[in-house]
Amino acid sequence: MSNLAIALVILSSIIHPVWNFLLKRGLNQEIFVWLSLITSSIVLLPLGIVLQYHYPITISGWIYILGTIILHSLYFDFLGRSYLHGNLSLVYPIARGSGSALVPILGVLILGEVVETSAVIGISAIVIGVYTVYLWGNFSQIVKNPLNLLKTPGTVSAILTGLTIAAYSLWDKVGVTHVMPFLYMYLMLLGSGLSLSPYIIYSHGLKAIRKELSTNTTSIIAVGILIYVAYGLILTAFQISKVSYVSPAREMGIVVGVLLGSIILKEPYGTGRLVGSILIVLGVLLISFSP
Repeated sequence: MSNLAIALVILSSIIHPVWNFLLKRGLNQEIFVWLSLITSSIVLLPLGIVLQYHYPITISGWIYILGTIILHSLYFDFLGRSYLHGNLSLVYPIARGSGSALVPILGVLILGEVVETSAVIGISAIVIGVYTVYLWGNFSQIVKNPLNLLKTPGTVSAILTGLTIAAYSLWDKVGVTHVMPFLYMYLMLLGSGLSLSPYIIYSHGLKAIRKELSTNTTSIIAVGILIYVAYGLILTAFQISKVSYVSPAREMGIVVGVLLGSIILKEPYGTGRLVGSILIVLGVLLISFSP
């Protein structure tokens, strides 16, 4: 991966878990993430207009924008549900790890990318590290009754979040060849916020929405901006590097997410999460040195 791509991924990997941390601290995570999409769309509207003027969108570009809106609407809904029922230090690794395991495989099969041996080892280390974070201490229980995994709402939603991450990563890798990355990102935020509006209003009601907004106004606005910046950086990295490298490498943010959950939210942090975090960092280093 090029030095620029590495820098973009590292910066995004720091920002991403921070907004997930702020989201987890909300009263109702589904409402919180929706409000973040709506407020960021309003705050960033002037930028969106300027980018649209300078970077006109073709018909093909609009097709990819529509597709990413659909995929990200599912992603934000699943993510909000995950945090309603699960800890940050558990949900974050599962959601990010599910996607990181699938993207390199799909990148090779669908996009025809060539992955070097060092990168294969690095990707494997990241995937193993991610699942070490989750499985350590729970391994015997999962082996005895693996279906228990699917009985936990937070875990199921986290897995579904990971599947949508894999889908939108491949879709957006091609999408940003048709649309300027930060314009693509803005329209995705706007479209996702609007498409989720009927569901959020009907499911939670205006009273709960007003309470969330009045309680967490600053955090909601901050998360909206951080979402825009974090994924905008990744979309830019997609333009200059392979999705098979970028997507797993950004999962070094799992280390930050686990630390935030453990230190600030006082969630349990054991040997497994330490070992898994080390493997993730080593994997990212191997990918970064791959051509």
